[in-house]
Amino acid sequence: MKKNYFLVGLAAVSLGIVAFQNQSQSMNEKLTSKSHYAFSGGGQAQLTGAPGEVNCTQCHSGTTLDGSSENDLSVLNAQFQPVTSYNPGEAYTVSLSLTSDPAKKGFSSTVLDGTNTMAGTVVGSGIGGTQDFTGGSRQYVSHTSSSNTDATTLWAWTWTAPATNVGDVTFYVASNVTNNNGATSGDMIYLSQHTLGSIASVDGPELEAQSFKAGYNASENKVVMDFTSLTSGEMHFNLVDMNGRSVYNQRLSKSLIGKNKQVVALPQEINNGMYIATLFVGNTPMSANIAVQK
Repeated sequence: MKKNYFLVGLAAVSLGIVAFQNQSQSMNEKLTSKSHYAFSGGGQAQLTGAPGEVNCTQCHSGTTLDGSSENDLSVLNAQFQPVTSYNPGEAYTVSLSLTSDPAKKGFSSTVLDGTNTMAGTVVGSGIGGTQDFTGGSRQYVSHTSSSNTDATTLWAWTWTAPATNVGDVTFYVASNVTNNNGATSGDMIYLSQHTLGSIASVDGPELEAQSFKAGYNASENKVVMDFTSLTSGEMHFNLVDMNGRSVYNQRLSKSLIGKNKQVVALPQEINNGMYIATLFVGNTPMSANIAVQK
C-alpha cells in the first residue's frame, strides 16, 4: 500500500512540473508578443547599420537591402531649402520619406563624422512624429508609435551641426518596410548612407546658390529662375511640395558661365500652394520658395 501512495504522489508531482512548464512557456510567449509590439514604437538604439552597430534584422527576419533608392533623406536650411554642406553650429531640418510608402513602416537614424563619432545633436520633432534618444555615446532619432503608418508621408527632425568643422558627416538610416502582419516575418530592411560636406571646405561653385532667384508667372503657369553660374553643367529642375514630395521634375540643357535665365512650364495639374523650386547645375543645388497661384 505504501508503494501505491508513493507512485500516486510521484505522478502528482510530475503533473505539477509539466503544468508549471506549460504555464512558464505561455508567459514567455505573452512577454515576447508584448515586446514585439513595443518595438513598433521605435526608440531602439544601435540599429542603424552605422560602423560598430547592427540593424533591424536583429528582430526582423530576412536580409538587408540597398536603401539608396528607398530612403529619401534631405537636409534643409532655415528657409527649407535643401543643402549639400553644413555650416558649423547651425540648425537644420532633416526630412526622411520612403519611396514605396508602405502601410506600416519605421526607421532609425544617427549621424557620425569621419572618426565614427557623433556629429552634432538631434532632436525629435512633431513634424511627422519623431523621437530622439541616446545609446552609448551616440544619439538617435526614430519614428513613434503613432507615426508608423501610411498616414505619415514624411518624418522630420532637427539636427544641429557640430560647433566646429569636422569635415564630412554621414547620416546612417535603417528603414523597415513591413507587411503589417503583426509579426517579425516578411519585412524588408533598407540601409542607406547620406553624406554632407562642410561649408568651410566648399569652393565658389557651391556658394552660387546665394545668387539664385525664382518666381512664378501665373499668366503662363511657368517658373522663372535667374542665377549666376561659375561653371557650365547639365541642369535639372525639381519642384517639391511642403510635404517633401517631388511633384514635377525636368531635365534641362547646360548652363552658361555667367548670368543665366531659365524658364520651366508647369503641368496644369499642379495645385495652388507653396513649393520649393530647386535647380541643379551639375551636383550643385540652388533653391527658392515659390507660391503657385493660378
